[in-house]
Amino acid sequence: MEHTGSTYVGDYFHERMEGEGTYTLPTETRYEGEMKDGMFHGQGTLHFPNGSKYEGTWDCGIPKEGTYTFTDGLEYKEKKWLYCDGYDRRFNTEICNGLKPAGRSQLTDLDPPREIPKGCYDCGDGFYDPVTRVVNDYTNQFLRNADDDEHEWIIRTCRKEWDEITGYKPKHPL
Repeated sequence: MEHTGSTYVGDYFHERMEGEGTYTLPTETRYEGEMKDGMFHGQGTLHFPNGSKYEGTWDCGIPKEGTYTFTDGLEYKEKKWLYCDGYDRRFNTEICNGLKPAGRSQLTDLDPPREIPKGCYDCGDGFYDPVTRVVNDYTNQFLRNADDDEHEWIIRTCRKEWDEITGYKPKHPL
């Protein structure tokens, strides 16, 4: 684990991770559950840094059956998936909490909207700097480098520090 940057807190058997434990990857993704022979095995949950999770049954490190839950509480179901279909394009938070009135209040789920660093965009899971082409999470931790497709999508669709369309400008420029 020294070489991978991962950590483990839990039961051992014959110097191998076995029993109940918590295995944390360098990406801050965390597995909590049963281990056998150093692998995820039995019931366990993967918690992702963005707040989503996968709860399931594992067999020798491979997920066999489970449920993925998005950060807003929506559970993914492979069959009878009714979310965001051709007839109802609302987001899960809109289905659960209703729609806000049209206009500026629709910019974000936060009231008031999150302040965006100068020259950056809010791309949903963090801030995007089009000059460096880097996405950092909302605590300024590196998430990823944007490829050409993501760069174009963010520039075209995401809210910018100064929004020319709505006239939104943060009260305290960063």
